[in-house]
Amino acid sequence: QVQLVESGGGLVQAGGSLRLSCAASGRTFSSRNMAWFRQAPGKEREFVAGIRWSGESAYDADSVKGRFTISRDNAKNTVYLQMNSLKPEDTAAYYCAADGTRFWTRIRTVAAEYDYWGQGTQVTVSS
Repeated sequence: QVQLVESGGGLVQAGGSLRLSCAASGRTFSSRNMAWFRQAPGKEREFVAGIRWSGESAYDADSVKGRFTISRDNAKNTVYLQMNSLKPEDTAAYYCAADGTRFWTRIRTVAAEYDYWGQGTQVTVSS
């Protein structure tokens, strides 16, 4: 089992920055691909960014590419999402997810494919 706890959300003005953190329990964090998703009211959960267990590659959705950066610190069992140049359309609940398969070769982008989820952290961007 993997437990995930997100933090770092809040209210920020457009153009501002936030850094989300996701702390994972257990000893298998370093062997799992991790991802961030977001969900706005009335919308489906949307893939934002993912990072492989090796940390050698990362993937950002087109809507956030160049503004958001995903990273991980395996020594701290933590994955981060640095969000810059925030826009009102980035407003959503942000969720951290861990792949249920260790050492998986690709980053999954569909929410249903992830086995472990955090409780979410709210990000609100005012115009």
